[in-house]
Amino acid sequence: MNKDLLKVSIRQNAIYLPLIEEEKKQEELTSTTIALVAQLRKVGYSLSEELLHAVNQLYPAQQMMILQVMKEALGVTLNWAPLVKGWDVPTGETRLDHLVTWIANLFNSQKGVKLPCGHVIPDNTFPMERYNGCPFCGTPFQTATTEYFGQGSKLKVLELWQDKELNAFFCDLLESRTALDATQADSLKIMLGELPLPAVGIKMKETLMLVIDTLVEQDRAQEAQIYFSTPNDILRYLWYKKTGFLQIIEPKTIIRKTGRNNTHICGVLDKSRSAAQAKREELKLKYTRRECKMVALWLNNLTMAPEKACEIMHPKREMWVRMIRALRLAEYARKPEFGNLKELMDIFYRQAYTVWQGEVERNRLKADAEQTFALLKQRPGMFARSLFANMLWFGAEETLAAFKEVVHLLPARLVVTLGMYAESYFEPGRKRMVKPLGGNALLIEPHYLVGLYMEDQLKAMVKDVQDLCKEVVAARFAGVAAGSENKSMYIDPMLFHIPLSIGDRSETIQDTSCALQGTRFPVEGDKVRLFMQWGKGLPAQHLDMDLSCHIALPSTTEVCSYFNLQAIGAKHSGDIRSIPNKKGTAEYIELDLNELNRVGAEYVAFTCNAYSNGTISPNLVVGWMNSAYPMKISERTGVAYDPSCVQHQVRISKSLQKGLVFGVLKVKEREIVWLEIPFGGQTILSLDTQTIEKYLDKLEAKTTVGELLTVKAQAQGLKLVDIPEADEIYTREWALNTAAVTKLLLGD
Repeated sequence: MNKDLLKVSIRQNAIYLPLIEEEKKQEELTSTTIALVAQLRKVGYSLSEELLHAVNQLYPAQQMMILQVMKEALGVTLNWAPLVKGWDVPTGETRLDHLVTWIANLFNSQKGVKLPCGHVIPDNTFPMERYNGCPFCGTPFQTATTEYFGQGSKLKVLELWQDKELNAFFCDLLESRTALDATQADSLKIMLGELPLPAVGIKMKETLMLVIDTLVEQDRAQEAQIYFSTPNDILRYLWYKKTGFLQIIEPKTIIRKTGRNNTHICGVLDKSRSAAQAKREELKLKYTRRECKMVALWLNNLTMAPEKACEIMHPKREMWVRMIRALRLAEYARKPEFGNLKELMDIFYRQAYTVWQGEVERNRLKADAEQTFALLKQRPGMFARSLFANMLWFGAEETLAAFKEVVHLLPARLVVTLGMYAESYFEPGRKRMVKPLGGNALLIEPHYLVGLYMEDQLKAMVKDVQDLCKEVVAARFAGVAAGSENKSMYIDPMLFHIPLSIGDRSETIQDTSCALQGTRFPVEGDKVRLFMQWGKGLPAQHLDMDLSCHIALPSTTEVCSYFNLQAIGAKHSGDIRSIPNKKGTAEYIELDLNELNRVGAEYVAFTCNAYSNGTISPNLVVGWMNSAYPMKISERTGVAYDPSCVQHQVRISKSLQKGLVFGVLKVKEREIVWLEIPFGGQTILSLDTQTIEKYLDKLEAKTTVGELLTVKAQAQGLKLVDIPEADEIYTREWALNTAAVTKLLLGD
């Protein structure tokens, strides 16, 4: 058994097991199998019948490995003790207690309780019997693992995966028609290191980078040549190796973001300038001779014409100049065998090439529609990305007539995206939410030309775009219907609430389940418990992460955070500002839906922030628990985490973000929407609530998996049925493999 592949399968609610030889099979359940099933039930999982019989054939040591990997993914053995014991009952602490304690420590008073952190807590201030640490500085002294298990009202069923299922998942990730999220990318990296690379077509540049990196690490760099079609593919790989980001986030963006992340409310603690300088030094390039020759060969062997290659390099010219120097490419260009590289560099430095985008802009400003569209037709992808702006500039009829000539060349994800976002783009006075590369979510004003058109004209533009997109998608589905003997289709109703993963690159890893941004989770009970755990594997230090929530009331707003431990319908477990050695620490917030309903709350946004200098701590875990049954809180330690109640949790991977909204509870609908909205600032007070609402609108506008399947059924003449007995069956379990869902995007 392979521990890493086991982790990959658990993310898909499955257990990967090697094939069992027939002669070794035993029918009666062993005592260790029964014990394993009981342990898994305690953490909220059960086994399918097929998996149960397969597990029964394993040695006890292999069964123990399954349990250990599962507990590791759920964080069962971590420190889950908050600052306050039995924190559902308020401690009664006030700001006066903090003031009195500050004065006592300022004047070195000896009256009171002296704690290991060095602070003296005066008598008649904080009730010290209620704390696991120092209530003044937030340093924990006690650690505790999970105490309560099996309180969850639903068990997640684990299925059996063997080589066939694992390899199919591997191929699905490689063939994904949309960019992989952090979970999928991490799973793909694991499988690339453990399994032979299958001969499949890779659709996305980000996926290619992971494949290329594996080949380079295996000393097969020249085999990666076939995956490079442009110089910027090489630049993307080099920058991924330097920064860990699969998209090219420019150095100035990373440096600026680092500086902002290290600003501090207290001026004395502000490290923005020194952090930015340190990041600038870190991003300086240095390559070995071996790496220089590898890149020189890649560039020399590109089949693209040098003028076209230089034009593609132009938007990243500053980065390329740095790369050329660091990689000593001028030195290699003087060698006889690098003739193509010499020509490329000569044209690049003399700038003896025409920039296509500049020509488009020149003709657009001249209002030369014919020449502008002639250029845009050469690059259908760029035409699609500028379609809405050109419709406003040149008029809808002429623009769409030109666009229809090349729309069949576009990947389906772009076509579907146009249909999803047309309404928000052409709505007068409506701000749109955007997420710049490496930045926070922002609201931008509508295009200035929207105000020139009448409302009925704008509505007609929206309808024309949506009709065209439906026509193109339906035609592609109809094109593959020939020869199919299928007559009926079943679509799980839940799929109409799961949006397609187009344009949302999740930066968090889901170790225990997989869900697309915008997925809605129903709330079963009257309580929702948020949790945050951070500091795993790190030495004891000051590392202040904050769990907070924003409550939107009919006429005002309220927050529950470290500075307001009790809010309407919410209770906080206390502010921890330092972490114990290696095991980390935790904070909780409990939400009371009955109370929130009583006061008419509209929604509650779940957030986490890095109060300390820097970004959100890597491997920080956030999520929420939910159960139809009451969930206990330990009076002895305050631990309130039960893995069987966890509905969804995510782990922060490499991030540039200071704050993150990771979920929104819609109170009336009694459902939680999982999403990721990055924002800046040390506290929840930095969050712009309009951004949340606009992001929810954006998710609502997305085409759902169910809607796309309905178009497929209509185009292929399939009858939709209400029961899962059909020729084509699409269930929520099928949608767990989000990469497989992208196969619906035909033509990519």
